Amino acid sequence: MPASGLDLLAVGLERFVPTLDAELDVVTAGGSSFKAIRGEYGAGKTFVTRFLAERAARRGMATAEVQISETETPLHKLETVYRRIGESLRTSAFPPSALRPVLDSWLYTLEADVAAADPSLAVAGAQSMDAAVAQLLEQRLAAVSTRTPAFAQALRAYRSAVVAGDSVAADALAGWLGGQPHVAGAAKRAAGIRGELDHFGAMGFLQGLLTVLRDAGHPGLLLILDEVETLQRVRGDVRDKALNALRQLVDEVDSGRFPGLFLVITGTPAFYDGPSGVPRLPPLAQRLATDFATDTRFDNPRAVQLRLPGFDLAALGQLGTRVRDLFADGASDAARISRVVDDRYVSELAVAVTGSLGGRVGVAPRVFLKKLVSDVLDRVDQFDDFDPRRHYALTVNAAELTDVERESASLAVIPAARADDVHLDL
Repeated sequence: MPASGLDLLAVGLERFVPTLDAELDVVTAGGSSFKAIRGEYGAGKTFVTRFLAERAARRGMATAEVQISETETPLHKLETVYRRIGESLRTSAFPPSALRPVLDSWLYTLEADVAAADPSLAVAGAQSMDAAVAQLLEQRLAAVSTRTPAFAQALRAYRSAVVAGDSVAADALAGWLGGQPHVAGAAKRAAGIRGELDHFGAMGFLQGLLTVLRDAGHPGLLLILDEVETLQRVRGDVRDKALNALRQLVDEVDSGRFPGLFLVITGTPAFYDGPSGVPRLPPLAQRLATDFATDTRFDNPRAVQLRLPGFDLAALGQLGTRVRDLFADGASDAARISRVVDDRYVSELAVAVTGSLGGRVGVAPRVFLKKLVSDVLDRVDQFDDFDPRRHYALTVNAAELTDVERESASLAVIPAARADDVHLDL
């Protein structure tokens, strides 16, 4: 999946875009929002969340994508989830982890705001400027200090360490603000903080992080909790704790505690509807209840759950033609690319690749696009006499597949040797 330009590849998402954009606008204006995305494996849940992240970044928001897992990031331990937020935090200017640049930008903004409010401080001396910055810091952290004094105390200490040029202490405190365990005791003692972050403290730290992001010029945070359906595989008591933690998060977002937060979770229909998922906790089930009894054409994009219909062959072909057109724009002979790799051939290749993967369209896009670009389009662009209908035989080797793709390939009967070998009833 490319790192940017996903809007150029978005197929079938047009009806969702106005609502998602409206919710992003609410968040950047100081509100908060929650969305639950549902779809089977291969329906494009990860693509949609990264598509949404790209749109959020264009608005100046920070983004973080957290993969929920039983061992690495259990949802019932929000302190671990918060740590992953810090590790995966990104902005349009900085890749993960962007936490330290955000903290430094926050300090710079404080000083700039103080200087703008009272220009005389520029000549009043460092001590006066420092006192004014400290006062503004206290004002902006007032709400955070009330609910999570440790976060505010660590921010004060971080600023002091940066001003004093103590990089070791600053690094340690930045790690602690990011929820990292095992921070040097000396730095914590000097800052007047004790202990490690716990489940309940993580909620306050998230609130503090949103405050810092806003003051650093980022009007919000898009937080994606991906693969939440993994909760179905954990022990019953752990699953119940995780579902309750999710309910807490949803309620806090709804209550307005996290201004600037857009929380998005992804999961399979079995997670939202099955006995090992959301229905185990009735209060959460009530909050996520969405009517999907009608035709998918009439799904309400404003509802709390967003249903992805998944890829079909028509959508896969449409994706292929978009990629073909983008490739042609940068090719030496765009007309030849469009003529040799026409829409019919793209559709035939889509059918052939899907057939080699057991007919499962949902797992085919990655392999299909790889074959289309590297095996077909690149050759047509480089060799004037290359004709994919005569010179290219589709091959799909197990070594180039992911585990899910390999499993699908095992279901294939006899893959077509060439795209033209597949009969299409067009």
